[in-house]
Amino acid sequence: MPQRDAPLVYPETATVDHVDDYHGTKVPDPYRWLEDLDATETAAWVAAQNAVTMPFLEAIPQRDPIRRRLTELMDYERVGVPFHRNGRWFVMQNDGLQNQYVLYTMDGPDGERRVLLDPNTWSAEGTTALVSVAVDDQAKHLAYAVAHAGSDWNEWRVLDLETGAETGDVVRWAKFSGASWLPDGSGFLYGRYDEPEGDALEEVNFFQKLYLHRLGTPQAEDRLVYERPDQKEWFFHADITEDGKYLALTVTRGTDPKSAFFFRLVTRSNAIWTELLVDFDARYVFLGNDGGRFYFHTDRDAPNGRVVAVDVDTAGALQWTELIPELPEALDTVTLVGDRFFASYLVDARSVVRVHRLDGSLEGEVPLPGIGTTTGFGGRRSDTSTYFAYTGFTEPGTIFRYDLASRETSLWYRPKVAFDPDQFETRQVFVESRDGTKVPVFLSHRRGIELDGSNPTWLYGYGGFNVPMTPVFSPGIVTWMEMGGVFAQPCLRGGSEYGEEWHLAGTKERKQNVFDDCIAVAEWLASSGHATSDRLVLAGGSNGGLLVGACMTQRPELFAVCLPSRGVLDMLRYEKFTIGWAWASDYGSADNPEEFPALYAYSPLHNLTSGTAYPATLVTTADHDDRVVPSHSFKFISALQAAHDGDAPVLIRIETDAGHGLGTPTAKMIEEAADVRAFVAHLLDIPAPW
Repeated sequence: MPQRDAPLVYPETATVDHVDDYHGTKVPDPYRWLEDLDATETAAWVAAQNAVTMPFLEAIPQRDPIRRRLTELMDYERVGVPFHRNGRWFVMQNDGLQNQYVLYTMDGPDGERRVLLDPNTWSAEGTTALVSVAVDDQAKHLAYAVAHAGSDWNEWRVLDLETGAETGDVVRWAKFSGASWLPDGSGFLYGRYDEPEGDALEEVNFFQKLYLHRLGTPQAEDRLVYERPDQKEWFFHADITEDGKYLALTVTRGTDPKSAFFFRLVTRSNAIWTELLVDFDARYVFLGNDGGRFYFHTDRDAPNGRVVAVDVDTAGALQWTELIPELPEALDTVTLVGDRFFASYLVDARSVVRVHRLDGSLEGEVPLPGIGTTTGFGGRRSDTSTYFAYTGFTEPGTIFRYDLASRETSLWYRPKVAFDPDQFETRQVFVESRDGTKVPVFLSHRRGIELDGSNPTWLYGYGGFNVPMTPVFSPGIVTWMEMGGVFAQPCLRGGSEYGEEWHLAGTKERKQNVFDDCIAVAEWLASSGHATSDRLVLAGGSNGGLLVGACMTQRPELFAVCLPSRGVLDMLRYEKFTIGWAWASDYGSADNPEEFPALYAYSPLHNLTSGTAYPATLVTTADHDDRVVPSHSFKFISALQAAHDGDAPVLIRIETDAGHGLGTPTAKMIEEAADVRAFVAHLLDIPAPW
């Protein structure tokens, strides 16, 4: 068994004399060589790090019982929200421990399910995933996107729904794009990049282009529909309107929620584009149209969001009509189904769904089981019902049908999971941040536990990119609560829990607000008797990994264990790889002399201080992560191991044939979750109760 207090011998990590000059500030980068992911030296370094980490984790007694319990909890049938085209229904389903979800088809929403696509047969390791599907209006063909080993790169293929056979159509180098079929089903639109000249997992992605692929033709003959050589950062999302008349094009720049909207006639290949909304002054989410009347969910002149109609008259002038006004709550998502707007609001980060008629008048509210999160409410203008998923911290994804005529909700599918949800409770508190801002925090734990400071507490945060942190079910959370732990999930600034102003308050030079919010919650957990600092775990992934890195470098004494997963940890070079440039709307850019100081001030890699006793740390990353390239984690753990002055282990776990998370096989998810929880259980001396 590994010793909690015995110092580990970490691999020797070479350094280089590399220094960058940022606007007169000299910044050393001694681990720059670890950015070359294909180098033999990097591969040797990865092997050496895993050779220290894996034996440490494998020797923990709690590891096997935690893995067994996670497997039991994960072994339940998970069913997605059903959808249909022209009388043919589809649904994604995982029987429990299948590595990938399977696509089924049915003759009706309650009909017998038949396997249509089973990605589990595509690779022996289960690392090839089905990540997106699109069905044509006649339900004759299905385009589906395949991803390998967790990469963001997609390969589109086509299935003949009558015969069940592939058509032979293959489209490569697609990324961050769906597929939109032409009204006659003869082809589909998709976004792609030029084939990379260098490493496809590292090379920066600029100049997305919109193409049309015709069935039965090679990709080399695909027609370029739209490109902007003068705008390398533009993304294109194409929709064919339900009436088949217009090609609607939503244009975004990176992860900035602000957008533009263009449209043109579908029927003529040389039709002129109408640039309806061009200023990128607000967020515009296209919902549908009635002729030249276009419906949008927007935050223009309404930070919390509203729904408007924009009419184009014969002279090209715009007429704006507000249909659903801005409310004190944040309008999270809107769909247009059955000639109704389904408006999902966030009320202190929990879902409330209201139904409005086309004129904006309120028809009613969708009844929900409790404090949780909804997704779905998709469908067509002619539908008489819609389906949605509801989930909470102790409520696995349950599917409901909403009948538009009766306004009644009925249960369509409820999973059976090997635990008793009545043994746990969830409540919400509000914590005051450094500047007085009230930060909501969800707290979940076993009913009746004594909050005396002895409870190990898992603090999980994100705080960025307009992403709300709402209640969601996870076997990992249940496992933690069964171990006697408290699970705390704060809604930090940078998310969308309270609209665009809440988001902007956690961006660029205001990013420190996010870390202040998290630190305030950690301090409150200690002062309120939930968990003292020697029982507190801080975890987060991706942008949440940045959160962990920043908080542990700013306040290392606050946390016992830190778990940055696939984190953005080098804030001076994040934009140099793949899609990192797109995050500048949230982070700012080190190339900008006005934004560099804030980035340098909190960048986790650059704020590790030699001689500091840092919390026990387990960094997790994956070798095929082309969203947040693993060099972030490689450089950070190298600097942490060099700076750390203490006996607490600081390790890195590097998964192979996996990426940022999408499409990760179930087996790999269980293994990583078990290793991370075993690491925490060992450090905090938590016995496995099973």
